[in-house]
This record gives sequence, structure tokens and C-alpha cells, in this order.
Amino acid sequence: MSLLELDGVTKRFRGLVAVDNVSLRVEAGSIFAIIGPNGAGKTTLFNLIAGTMPCDGGRIAFDGARIDGSRPDVICSRGLARTFQIVRPFPALSVHENVAIGVMARETSVSRAFVRAEEPLRAFDLWDRRDQKASSLTLPDRKRLEMARAIATRPKMLLLDETMAGLRPPEVDRVVATLRALKDGTGLTIVMIEHVMRAVTALADRVHVLNHGATIAEGPPVEVMRDRRVVASYLGEEALG
Repeated sequence: MSLLELDGVTKRFRGLVAVDNVSLRVEAGSIFAIIGPNGAGKTTLFNLIAGTMPCDGGRIAFDGARIDGSRPDVICSRGLARTFQIVRPFPALSVHENVAIGVMARETSVSRAFVRAEEPLRAFDLWDRRDQKASSLTLPDRKRLEMARAIATRPKMLLLDETMAGLRPPEVDRVVATLRALKDGTGLTIVMIEHVMRAVTALADRVHVLNHGATIAEGPPVEVMRDRRVVASYLGEEALG
């Protein structure tokens, strides 16, 4: 069953077509990767799905209901959460407070929000840092905090925008293991924009490739990585070994 459906989605900025007639389906319980060179329209596509930008054409449906044109808070309340390419914690608040704010997307009691924040904090190995100010965290910890706060909203689908960027291979492997455990343990559907192919090949069930805003390939990771259009526009010939 498709949890997310895009049909002919288009976004223009004056003369530039940033997202060009993109259609895709994301099955419930899967991990779906969107890859492509810088400027391919990946983050713009996320902004359209999450409601932070309006579409100029096409249709977006989530969990059976059309969401294009809806506000970001309404889309979040339906069960779709996202992270940002540039992490955006509340720097003056503690790690625990940051995640409790995520919980409060669905919880009215502040005390219960702090209790329920424990699970995502532990899932992303931040419980021991819960009393630190978010501003004091390292980049890997800030990235995990961003994911923990999004997970705290109890989403059906999580949009991850380059959460592995800037991480060392052991740190990438740590996040990969956490995301796989979340998917296997809760049935969470994940859509990820990612340049780190180590993470894409380890996690993704399907890969969708954008170039100049348009789709050039989609399929299982092994097939997509061998597609000549993907190699030429993004991966480079060395990817073929």
C-alpha cells in the first residue's frame, strides 16, 4: 500500500523549473531514498511534501488524503515529520527540552511530554546528554537530536534531509543501525535524501534519482547504481568499479 503518492509535482522559481513533473510512490513500511547531484531539486521536493512551499502543479497525497496546499503543522499532525539539511535545534534549551517539544505535537501535558521524550532520546543514544544545552552538542549529536525530535512527534513517515552529511563512517553506521531498528521495530516509513551511498545501499528498498528537477531513474539500489544515466550525471564512472 502506498503511504505517499506524488503525481506530476512541479515547482517553478520564475524561469527555473526546480521540480519537473515528478511522480513517485512510497510503500508503507519501506525506506525510500532520493538521490542526485546538488541542485537537482531534492530538498525543494521535501519542502513541497512537508507543506513549506506550495506546488505549482501536480498532486501530493499522504495516507489516502491529499495534502498539497496544507499547512506544515496540519501535515505533521497527519503523521509526516521531517528533519532539515541544516540542523535546527533550539540552542538555548536542553536536549531533553528539545525532544519534549516534539512530543508536544501530540501531547498537551508538559510533564508527560518529558516522560515520553525518554524513548526517542534513548533510541538515538542521547539520554546521557539530556541535560546539556543543544548548542553544546557536536555535529553528530545535533543530527541525532534532530532525528529524535522528529521521531518524538510519533510520525507514520519520516523525511530525512542529508542526516549523514559530515559524519565519519563509524557515525554513519551508527545512524544506519538506529534507523533500521526503528523501521523494523515500529514499521516506520522513511524517505531519505542522501549523498552517502554507504547509507543508501545499506538502508533503501528503492532509490529515486533526480537531475535538473526531473526523474531519471528509479528502482532497487543495485540496479540504479548501474544505470548509465545515473553514473553519468551523479556517481561517476568509478562507481562501476
